[in-house]
Amino acid sequence: MIFVNLVGVAIIFLIVWWFWIYKPEDVSVEDNSLLITVASGTYTPSRIKIEKHKAVSLTFLRKDPSPCAETLLIPDLNINETLVLNKSVTIELPGLAEGTYAFHCQMKMYKGELNVS
Repeated sequence: MIFVNLVGVAIIFLIVWWFWIYKPEDVSVEDNSLLITVASGTYTPSRIKIEKHKAVSLTFLRKDPSPCAETLLIPDLNINETLVLNKSVTIELPGLAEGTYAFHCQMKMYKGELNVS
């Protein structure tokens, strides 16, 4: 009985860590462009560091056939793009003010953020 309770607590801890504590590393944009892969329910990389007031190109390559992966939204920048399966879609971003800009699918199951500093 104690073993079952310990396993239950461990599973709860892993769920809390995965959904609320874990944060992937920031990846910096080099040469003003970056490829972001949409696969297995995630954007890779999902946390992107951009220099403020510097224009960049973000290229999204959708490999995930899920309908949720089809739409990319960046609400703070009024961007709504359709990602075609196995084709690259490039989004040109102007120089942005300092801040954090979330991007996600229409159901917010796929999530990422642009950290501008």
